[in-house]
Amino acid sequence: MSKLTVIEMVQNILSAMNSDEVSSINDTVESYQVAEIVRSTYNELIARKNWPHTRKLIQLEASGDNDKPTHMGAPEVVKEIVEVNYNKKKITDTREKWEPVKYLYPDEFLRMTNGYNTDSADTEEITDYSGVKFLIKTDKAPQYYTSFDDENFVFDSYDSDIDTTLQATKTQVVAYVFPTFTFSDDFTPDLPIEMFPAFLAECKSVCFAQIKQTPDAKSEQQSRRGMNWLSNKSWQIAGGWRFPDYGRSSKK
Repeated sequence: MSKLTVIEMVQNILSAMNSDEVSSINDTVESYQVAEIVRSTYNELIARKNWPHTRKLIQLEASGDNDKPTHMGAPEVVKEIVEVNYNKKKITDTREKWEPVKYLYPDEFLRMTNGYNTDSADTEEITDYSGVKFLIKTDKAPQYYTSFDDENFVFDSYDSDIDTTLQATKTQVVAYVFPTFTFSDDFTPDLPIEMFPAFLAECKSVCFAQIKQTPDAKSEQQSRRGMNWLSNKSWQIAGGWRFPDYGRSSKK
């Protein structure tokens, strides 16, 4: 068992369908169709659940806008957020200070920030991308975050003595991401090696149904068996990830 490139999968599927041999996915209309099915099947497979191998450690994107100092973005490939940490090191600290930032639902977040004292020097009014104004603190690293649009992160505070906005390099985020599929001969889909037999069988089953318009019982059987096994597979590295009680998903 080994990982397969796109062209290797296409050649395998074309052979099973008794089709012409090819050396590139662009050689024939049929080879291109098969490659398209491989891509769409891969994307559908990835979208089914949060696969362990798609969990990554990433950074958020700073707004770069002094008028939105506590806004941050996430890469488009992010599927779901698991945990957010921020380096809350102060000027006087001699060591790094990574600490969790807790999620609040938008209504909870606004109830909290609406209670800030606008007469206080450490309170600032900012405007969200929606045009709506709300309050933040400027004297401490963030403790809470939310999202009003499921795309942008909004934090409750930043330390204006250190930064003009929250910094990407100070974020530490565990998230599930959508792997990129490159439509080329030599690309190897981002899957654990044990997932390839089920993935290939699923692709064959779809190709027979859509291109040959003749169901292939053997491929369908292998696909069902493989997908059932994968759906129940646990983590490759013991322990996986324990979800803390304070974590909430802010991007899905």
